[in-house]
Amino acid sequence: MGVETSLFDLTGRVALLTGASKGMGLSMAEGLAQHGARVVVSSRKIEQCEAAVEQINGKCGEGSAIAVACNVGYKDQLEALVDETRARLGPVDILVANAGVNPFYGPMSEIPDSAFDKIMETNVRSNHWLCRMVAPDMAGNGGGSMMITASTGAFSASANLGTYAVSKLADIALVRNLALEYGPSGVRVNAICPGVVKTDFARALWDNPEAQRNAQTNVPLRRYGEPDDLKGIAVFLASDASAYITGQAIAVCGGTHMWP
Repeated sequence: MGVETSLFDLTGRVALLTGASKGMGLSMAEGLAQHGARVVVSSRKIEQCEAAVEQINGKCGEGSAIAVACNVGYKDQLEALVDETRARLGPVDILVANAGVNPFYGPMSEIPDSAFDKIMETNVRSNHWLCRMVAPDMAGNGGGSMMITASTGAFSASANLGTYAVSKLADIALVRNLALEYGPSGVRVNAICPGVVKTDFARALWDNPEAQRNAQTNVPLRRYGEPDDLKGIAVFLASDASAYITGQAIAVCGGTHMWP
């Protein structure tokens, strides 16, 4: 018998996640629920949120998760999401801002203004809004943990995903500034930077023979990531195990980005 530890115990804590109805967001939500958090699963479509909640509650017990639809591009919808979370579960202790978009694939010299604006507004400004909305809850509770999903794409230039990479590097800058501002209140803010993960969102990057050969040749762990590979980092950053970690950009990439 091992010694019991509360290092990763999230019992009684409320976790709010955006972009959480599938892929990495769903895995992170499930991981948090498995460690005792009560979880709000949010994305644009309520049907997908409810399906995700059914899956989580089936594994973790009824009431472990609730579904709230929200399009993060709209400030009023984010405010309604936070308000409903407070009304149904209580103040927010853990935030995972995972929602993101990439409506354009190609060189930055050709991106339409509308696509540029959508990427920056959804991937950066919406995260800023959401962090600011939940910060008073965390400060009032004596601390909390915010996570923003960035990307290893933030660490280098890209011929076809340039604006997306710019937005993700901006997310890391946002994390650092919020960590500095909220640190005195006990609120920690970190960025999670996945490499290529086998989700629908990233399908173009992994679902072809050339990409598979690349994984087996150039990724030190010889595979691309799976959504469940994000569970551990979310639980770690949400829990007291990471009590002295803030303002960091942590790569979850199988070793492709050892020195950003």
